Amino acid sequence: MSERPQPYEYCVLRFVPHVERGECYNVGVVLICRARRFLSAYIVFDEPKLRAFAPHLTEDQRDALRDALELIPRICAGESDAGPIARLTFGERWHWVAAPASTMLQPGPVHTGLCSDPEQVLARIYAEQVE
Repeated sequence: MSERPQPYEYCVLRFVPHVERGECYNVGVVLICRARRFLSAYIVFDEPKLRAFAPHLTEDQRDALRDALELIPRICAGESDAGPIARLTFGERWHWVAAPASTMLQPGPVHTGLCSDPEQVLARIYAEQVE
């Protein structure tokens, strides 16, 4: 007998080099399933794609974007050495990562669904929306 499906929420993370123009491409997915105490993120930093999409970025800006992306899964996992946001409660970490932002790294709208295996759903959404 399989487990009863539980609600989940997810958002796609987007790289937006010119906030005022709204052009973007997807760089990750964050998913929460509260009933399973699951909060995780899959991200990608594709430097060749980044250079083609935003050739105006300096090396420091590219490094900052990579560092921010690499930090998100650690924040989701609540790793204490990932900074003060990672030490927030489970729900607060989700809200911080999914909150609208006016920066080059932005979460998209939050979507919902039901699942029995949140890790599998995260992998599927990542494959569909990012890869």
